[in-house]
Amino acid sequence: MKGKGQANPVLHVAGLMSGTSLDGVDAAILETDGLRVHGFGKTAFRAYSTDERAVLRAALGTWPGDAGLYAAQEVIHRAHIAALKALDAPFDLIGFHGQTLAHDPDQGRTHQLGDGAVLARAFACPVVWDFRSNDMRMGGQGAPLAPFYHFALAKHIGATAPLAFLNLGGVGNITYVDPSRDRPDQEGALLAFDTGPANAPMDDLMAQTGQGYDANGALAATGGVDQGFVDLVMGQGYFLKIPPKSLDRDTFAQVLSEARMMPLADGLASLAEVSARSVAEGLTHLPKPVRQILVCGGGRKNGYLMARIAALSGVEVAAVETVGLDGDFLEAEPSPISPRGCGRGCPSAPATTGVAAAIGGGQISRP
Repeated sequence: MKGKGQANPVLHVAGLMSGTSLDGVDAAILETDGLRVHGFGKTAFRAYSTDERAVLRAALGTWPGDAGLYAAQEVIHRAHIAALKALDAPFDLIGFHGQTLAHDPDQGRTHQLGDGAVLARAFACPVVWDFRSNDMRMGGQGAPLAPFYHFALAKHIGATAPLAFLNLGGVGNITYVDPSRDRPDQEGALLAFDTGPANAPMDDLMAQTGQGYDANGALAATGGVDQGFVDLVMGQGYFLKIPPKSLDRDTFAQVLSEARMMPLADGLASLAEVSARSVAEGLTHLPKPVRQILVCGGGRKNGYLMARIAALSGVEVAAVETVGLDGDFLEAEPSPISPRGCGRGCPSAPATTGVAAAIGGGQISRP
């Protein structure tokens, strides 16, 4: 259907995301003409089993052609098909990110496992996928991919002053939005980059105990921060780079492994401090000060981490639910938002990935 005065039809698009936290697959239906948010549909979550998560963890850091990818791809396809079926609602288009196994922007390569053609056949529906490759071929970082959607959300919630969206997944990434601009590709409208480690190292530390995460940061809250360790991590070269810039899930794995030598609560507190401080220092790169950070991703449920970000940044930090959005599915929804409309894939621009010009990434597989 077409909305009044719109050049593009409003479609029901099923977006999918399996993040580097490896908890499962988020699925969400977004009503959009590819430029604006017209409404939100059903959502679903399909958790990975313990065995499935082990298969995916074993594949982290691998590249196309490496051994062991078949089993990981089977897990990815099975879980994504199940998540789409769980939506139990019609959709016109599927946005499929796949599972990031490795990301090396300095060498211009990235690896998201998953074949969009498999989903296109399973649902007899077009699938937009492989969002990062085109961006990296044109000199971009290939990440982050959600900023154009964040711009649309800022307009949707009626924001008038500059604000930031912060996703706390395996890695933290921030988007500065100036909603006074007319278009997301307009100069000054956006700036986006990965801030630093977020949930991944804390979850990895908790995995040694047989638990998936530190609920609400309760253990971290009882620990002491090793400031020397935090200073060591924050002294890494990545934090000195001017954005746009992006990270792999395990960029700091060697340094962060030192947290394993600490008592568990101290290690968690110290890792949370790294995450919070990287966000606070990241704010210094924004074109204008922001008074509010809206947080999505699993990290928003970590009360200790949220409090540390607020304390170190001096900015209001709130979950996106406070403005009527769903932080569990925000990262699944961006795939149909594009400067050229639905079916073009996640867009990027010089201020979001460092790519040479604003483009729509992705390829389309049809049934």
